[in-house]
This record gives sequence, C-alpha cells and structure tokens, in this order.
Amino acid sequence: MIYRTLGNTGIQAGVIGIGTEHLDGQTYEVIEQVIGAADAAGINMMDLFMPGEEVRRHIGRALKGRRQRFHIQGAIGSVDLREQYDISRDLDTCKRYFEALLRALDTDYIDFGMFFFMDTEEALQQVLQNGIADYAHRLKQEGVIRHVGATSHNPLIARKMVEMGLLETLMFSINPAFDMNPAAATLDNMLVEMGDHRLEGVDPDRAALYLLCEQRGIGITSMKTLGAGKLLSSEHTPFDQPLTSAQCIHYALSRPAVASVMLGYSTAEQVADACRYLTLSEEERDYAAVVRGQGGLMKGACVYCNHCQPCPVEIDIASVHRYLDIARLNPQEVPPSVRQHYNSLAARGADCISCGHCEQRCPFGVPVIENMADAAEIFGA
Repeated sequence: MIYRTLGNTGIQAGVIGIGTEHLDGQTYEVIEQVIGAADAAGINMMDLFMPGEEVRRHIGRALKGRRQRFHIQGAIGSVDLREQYDISRDLDTCKRYFEALLRALDTDYIDFGMFFFMDTEEALQQVLQNGIADYAHRLKQEGVIRHVGATSHNPLIARKMVEMGLLETLMFSINPAFDMNPAAATLDNMLVEMGDHRLEGVDPDRAALYLLCEQRGIGITSMKTLGAGKLLSSEHTPFDQPLTSAQCIHYALSRPAVASVMLGYSTAEQVADACRYLTLSEEERDYAAVVRGQGGLMKGACVYCNHCQPCPVEIDIASVHRYLDIARLNPQEVPPSVRQHYNSLAARGADCISCGHCEQRCPFGVPVIENMADAAEIFGA
C-alpha cells in the first residue's frame, strides 16, 4: 500500500480505501472476507455511512482484532427511520444513530465524525442552528470523535464549510466527468446525465475547492471515483472511450489534497482488483489521453498528469504547478507550509531554461515556461 498524510490530521491514509455501501445486505461471511482482504492489503481508510443496524453489527464483528488498523469515517445524520434510508438534521435523532454506531462497532471512538450529505445551504444552516455542529465538536473534545469532517457533492457548500473552519477533512465526489460539471449540478443529475452534457473543462469552483483544501490542510477522501461505474462503460462514458478503474483512481489521487479513494467492494476479488493499481506503470494509470477528448478539454490548465516529463534540469513540473496554483489564490499571503513544500523541491521555477520540451509534450497546452517564471516570482526562487 502507498500511504499519504491526510491534511493536517497527521494520519497516514492508504491511497486505496474501502467504502462499505456495497456490503449493505451482505451476509457476515461476505463482509468478513472483504474486510479481511482489505486489511491484508494494507487498506486502512473506511467510510461507513449506512444507518442499518445489521450491516453495522456485521462490520463491527469483522473489525474485531482489526479496529486499531482502520480509520473510520462515521456519518452524523444518516438514518433509516421507518426502515428506509433517510437524512436527519434533528439533533436527538443524529445522536441516537451515532451512538448506535459506536455500540454496533463495539468501539469507544470514531476517527472521523462526518456531517452527512452536506449539499445545500439549508443543510448547512440546520447543522449549525440545530446544535449538530456543537455536538460533533463536543465529542471531539471528549475524544469520542478524533476529527470532524463532512461529506459533500457541492463545491460551493464544501468551500463554505472549509472557510468557516468547520472541518478537518472532507469526503467529496471526484472523477473527471463530475469535475467538468457546473457547481450547481445535483448529484442525481451528474450521474444520470453524465453522457448528455458537453464537457468543457474542469469547473473552476471544483478546482478552487481542491486548492483551498490543500492550502488549509483539509485532507480529502474521494467518493464516486468510478462515477457509479459509468466511466468504465463504453455505453455511458461522456468521453470518446471508457476509462479504466486505474485511470479513474489516478485522476482522483492527482487532485490537490486528495489522500485516499473510497471504493466499494462486495467480494475479496474486487479488493484485489482495486489494489492492482499499486503495481501498474504510469502509462497504465495515465488518464490524460481520454479526458482530453476531441475538443481539447481543460486546455491551458495543468492536470498534474506528468506528460511534460522528463525535464532536462529535473524540475518536478507537476509539483511546481500544484504549489503555484495554491499560491495564486492569494499571492500576497502564501501559506508557510506551501512555501516550505515548494522550497524543498530539488529544482524550482527559477531553474527553468525555457527549452520548451515540456510544452511540446503537454496534452493540454499549458504555458509551462510562463508558469515557471510566475512561480519564481511568487516564491522568489
């Protein structure tokens, strides 16, 4: 397994995680096999939003002897009132289901208490006004929740929560098709109409969210990485050809602040298939040719794909662009951590010799030479 630091939490997160939705309705034996395979593969990030008592108990039983090796995202607001999946912003109901989660898992803490499905201004105001945010932060003070986070599909609401200082981590829906949808699109529309809209480039609100999270040290875990399987389908993909699961994983992991992708499994074999990503070459992971499409998608914007390499003076061009993109959010107040990361690079923007080899190889027409000069000016090196 490859591990990345999840924002400012200090947690080393496996880049391949486990989203447990596909375990709902499965027998304990199946759940034990999947969690056992994940544990053996070094997977240590788990998202558990399902509110059903049975699946929670099965997962808790499978985690016995393994609990300390998993960092669990537990939902605050996911409920199954009247035995139907639902979302609640009622404080007492949220408390009841979250406390039931602790009992089902036979644990006294949850690593990440996640405000659930935060996609609207109404949801945000209800969490703030109904005492749910205060409840989560009080549990953090007591050690019951180690870190406070949220799940969202809306970059505008997610950004607002980050700017408010409400979160330490964010679970967000990330794949190339979603990134090319406008921020106002709903999750249902994005899934249903994935092949119907014209892809024109990464939505600036989504790109800004990723950069802000990296700037603020908010670690991101990715959901909907495969677009509910549609990105893998020649029939439903919005691109000229389907992507592979490895390409989808690599795309999400290439976004700023992303530490782990939460994938769903219902068999141990599917866990093994996902983990094959770790052994693939850069060429096998490469998504650039597919997302570029016929119309030159994302023209001029660095997507950190590394097609520009190798550089004759060994500049890590993608990393320079990553830190430059963050610095451009506020060039007068570049976060010290970003400046430190930039200065730790062996070669930086000022080392560019303007040979142009990178620009010739870039699939997206990025003005690399100009950007290297900008980086040298902003960072002073």
